[in-house]
Amino acid sequence: MTTRPPETPDIDAEDEFERLLRGDQIPGFAEGIESALGGSKAAPPDRRARWLGASAAFTLLIGLASFGVGVTLLGLDPSAKASLSAGDEAREDSRVGPAQRTDPAEPQPVLKRPATADPRWVARVAAEGGIPERALQAYADAALKLRDEQPSCGLGWNTLAAIGHVESEHGSIGGAVLGADGRALPRILGVPLDGTRFAAVPDTDGGALDGDPHGDRAVGPMQFLPSTWSLYARPGNADIDRIDDAALAAATMLCSGGTDLREPQHWIDAIDRYNPSLDYNHEVAEAAGFYGSIG
Repeated sequence: MTTRPPETPDIDAEDEFERLLRGDQIPGFAEGIESALGGSKAAPPDRRARWLGASAAFTLLIGLASFGVGVTLLGLDPSAKASLSAGDEAREDSRVGPAQRTDPAEPQPVLKRPATADPRWVARVAAEGGIPERALQAYADAALKLRDEQPSCGLGWNTLAAIGHVESEHGSIGGAVLGADGRALPRILGVPLDGTRFAAVPDTDGGALDGDPHGDRAVGPMQFLPSTWSLYARPGNADIDRIDDAALAAATMLCSGGTDLREPQHWIDAIDRYNPSLDYNHEVAEAAGFYGSIG
């Protein structure tokens, strides 16, 4: 993972597209997070081994101003096209096949395309942030889907990426690898939650998801407990080991409070629902701030 933030770009030289991606239209958000969590600036997170379920205290990295905005224009859909630069608009138009072109004088049909992140953006941010492209694609696509379903939630891709970093190093902890289908193999299983090291969590699935009939364990790249997974996994997208399904379930859970996550306290409350630990909240905030400074 990159261990230093990128140089601050020349804002005057940026077009509106880049400015929106950087989140400059949410003044004061970073300061609000710092005040609410009582943290201070720190170096961006490094890639390090960590045992699942363990928590460590991290000071807070500020730079969360891109929450909720970083995903707004990643999927080049018709609603975002007006905000593209002239060069991007021309490239977007070139993707339309000859059979789809119509006379410019005629009304143009609005094509509803799945929200998906721009591959050029994915490649750039993945390289700069040390995130596997397969994982970043899942985080961004999940955030875009929630943007369409619940625009008032304001969930940013970098929040999902931060959780993925803290929970499983983006599906790579313990030697796991994300396949082309997004599944993490070997499976990522958390430590037994039997009360010896961490709070006891009674079994809720008979070992169906976590292979442990005696107590629940966190499972998959986003480390869901079976009971929580049953609440937020989407029908048809219910493979707990697949980063796409897990990221979408995480996004659904974070937005389940019905609040605007661009507000610092609401963001803190959402992360607390995911894992009620102050240290965890700080660690996710640190990683999210670093990722937000890139994309």
